[in-house]
Amino acid sequence: MIAHRSKSSLIPYAKIFLRSLYVPILSCMGLIGGEGFDTTEIPIYLLIRCFLVQKLLGINRHVPWPVDWTSHVMCPSKVNRGTRFPGLAKGCHIDGRNGIIIGQNVRIGPGVKLISMNHDLCDFDSYQSGTPIVIGDNCWIASDVKVLSQVRLGNHVIVSAGSVVTKSFLEPNQLIGGVPARKLKDILPYKDQ
Repeated sequence: MIAHRSKSSLIPYAKIFLRSLYVPILSCMGLIGGEGFDTTEIPIYLLIRCFLVQKLLGINRHVPWPVDWTSHVMCPSKVNRGTRFPGLAKGCHIDGRNGIIIGQNVRIGPGVKLISMNHDLCDFDSYQSGTPIVIGDNCWIASDVKVLSQVRLGNHVIVSAGSVVTKSFLEPNQLIGGVPARKLKDILPYKDQ
């Protein structure tokens, strides 16, 4: 006798089956070029939504990884995204004109602004070049944080919500926050360190 399964128990299998079908087919058709659209790290509905908005509607089409339609990425070629997807959260602004280097396992919350280039104070029509923003491994940048140009964050630095980071925090394992950001306390090392 054949055992019958409920529809809800078949859903995970259907998702795996669909992912194994549509990723190779769409990449062969040239519809999903980019390093982030062949991932299994993000839910399938989010991957499909980003694909439709970016590749078919053209919003953030120039970004080769999945980005929310409410986020804005400038110069994605100068953004080293690490292992995750900056801009996948809603309302992010990622300005990579001077470069942004993001480490492994960095979480970026909604509304985060990574601003790598400043205006020249004597000529508002020109910009100052400088060193890239560097964010270490295992960092968490909470919602509505602003990280300004030439800032470096060490490994496992957590930035509390609404903070404005104007200077570097190279020491690992710390919680920072405020306007402007300052060290709030030391924290325990990340689980893999």
